[in-house]
Amino acid sequence: MATKRSATETTYVLILFLPHARRIKVGALGFIRFEGGLYFYVGSGGRSPARRIARHSRRRKRKFWHIDYLSVHARVVGAIMFEASRSIECSIARSLAAVFPEVPRFGSSDCTCTSHLFRVPR
Repeated sequence: MATKRSATETTYVLILFLPHARRIKVGALGFIRFEGGLYFYVGSGGRSPARRIARHSRRRKRKFWHIDYLSVHARVVGAIMFEASRSIECSIARSLAAVFPEVPRFGSSDCTCTSHLFRVPR
């Protein structure tokens, strides 16, 4: 008899590099000035986290999420994936917010977090 596997949720932290400061229009958030440097973005992987991360790496794509507007200008340099029995996306975002400057309201329109995008100071 086969055993039933428990469902897991995949959360990822995308590591992006923006080569220089830019002012970027981010959907309904409007124009945001991004400093050059490294950023961490926390997202959920859905059914296929590897495909989601690959999508973020593409330059040409339909802009759907806030991260799509930034990722066409920034280079994805890495990703860290976490699997858990429940979503830990907001927990990771809150932990990063305690350490890194956040980009207000970015990526957090569907939760109560203040942001899901964080700048790594030089």
